[in-house]
Amino acid sequence: MMAKFILAILLGLSTAASAQLPDFTELVEKQGHAVVNISTVQAPSMASSRGLPGMPNIPEDDPFFEFFRRHLQPHGQPRDFEAKSMGSGFIISPDGYVLTNTHLVDGAEEINVKLTDKREFRAKLIGSDRKTDIALLKIDATGLPKIIQGDPEKLKVGEWVVAIGSPFGFENSVTAGIVSAKGRSLAQENFVPFIQTDVAINPGNSGGPLFNLKGEVVGINSQIYSRTGGFMGLSFAIPIDVAMDIANQLIASGKVSRGRIGVLIQEVTKELAESFGLAKPAGALVASVQKGGPADKAGINARDVILKFDGKTVTASGDLPRIVGATKPGSKVPVQVWRNGAIKELTVTVDELPPDEKAPGRGSKRGKAPDTSNRIGLMLSELTAEQKQQLEIANGLLVEDMQPGIASRAGIRPGDVILSINNQDVKSVDQFNQLLNKAPKGHNIALLVRRGDTATFITMKMNGDNKQDGK
Repeated sequence: MMAKFILAILLGLSTAASAQLPDFTELVEKQGHAVVNISTVQAPSMASSRGLPGMPNIPEDDPFFEFFRRHLQPHGQPRDFEAKSMGSGFIISPDGYVLTNTHLVDGAEEINVKLTDKREFRAKLIGSDRKTDIALLKIDATGLPKIIQGDPEKLKVGEWVVAIGSPFGFENSVTAGIVSAKGRSLAQENFVPFIQTDVAINPGNSGGPLFNLKGEVVGINSQIYSRTGGFMGLSFAIPIDVAMDIANQLIASGKVSRGRIGVLIQEVTKELAESFGLAKPAGALVASVQKGGPADKAGINARDVILKFDGKTVTASGDLPRIVGATKPGSKVPVQVWRNGAIKELTVTVDELPPDEKAPGRGSKRGKAPDTSNRIGLMLSELTAEQKQQLEIANGLLVEDMQPGIASRAGIRPGDVILSINNQDVKSVDQFNQLLNKAPKGHNIALLVRRGDTATFITMKMNGDNKQDGK
């Protein structure tokens, strides 16, 4: 009797546990038909630099490249061949528009799309955008199943999500996990607030859809983070609203247009917020302003903190490029900045971001070096007229040399140019040292430092003289 009672309890627990787990079968049955397999063929010249027959189209510096090179290269196989790569995509309209990743089709001579009903089509590349890794294809077909677009803004961390794709060429594979984080910024990816998940993503999943439990696509699986070359629980998807905006622009004009205002920015740290009088670290700190650019014409200055752009809150510095980039060039938009302890409202006319921008260069000729260092260990000299002209600045001090201490630990290097201290422009070594000596022990100071073609704020805490701090 007791055994039956225990068995009943265990069965009850098992039923309760299974009831809490989601059932993905209906989602896959209804939406899986809109997912496609994508294969490409590249010319021999591209193949020799890309990889091997049957090998996914991934860069040679990718950890997976070496894995495939070892296991897929036949003995004696020449490297002059047509390379085939495989990935995923999904149909966004019944008349044959397909979304996928740019890195899958970049440089392809031939793009083929295979549907779940085994029909195959030669695809035309309508356009692609490397900044977001979005590519739009078109196949000659009608009445196709299409995905339902979801709203990534409503996606919650911890929510279940499902990926469908072709990992390692295994078509229509389904994997599931949860949303780990939203709005992730990745290196060299300024225009995408990535959705981070722990869904198993492998080569071949790229370009495939990420579904919520309603069967709506909320993202495009794009890349993983891995130290071993294998899946480690860190996958990143491009939000579907970002992808669809790119697709609509490509359909309308064949190109992607982005806004720019001509500023270099950096994150507002706790120390910087304190030095600027901000209640909390927020916004994007303007490190430098392009002369004659939209921000310059609007009256935005270096050391301003942009809090809002076009009515949208800039919570972190990474938000600003995405907001500005999504703004139509030619638009006049309001900008809210924090300047000298107060909010200031400005209006900027957004310009169009060119394909590549290069900042003005800097000279290498230095002034006369001083004999002694200052309170933070810097040996400074005043810029020559020629250096100021080359750098297009009115004032600044060149870091000739330095001793171990506060400044070296903060990251300042010889060759840097100090433009300001605590929002005050520096015009001479004596003036800089006077302002430096006024900084109380235990307080943070903020230096605006020009390095190469960029400027950035560097903070440091004053703990006494440099000798004491360098112990």
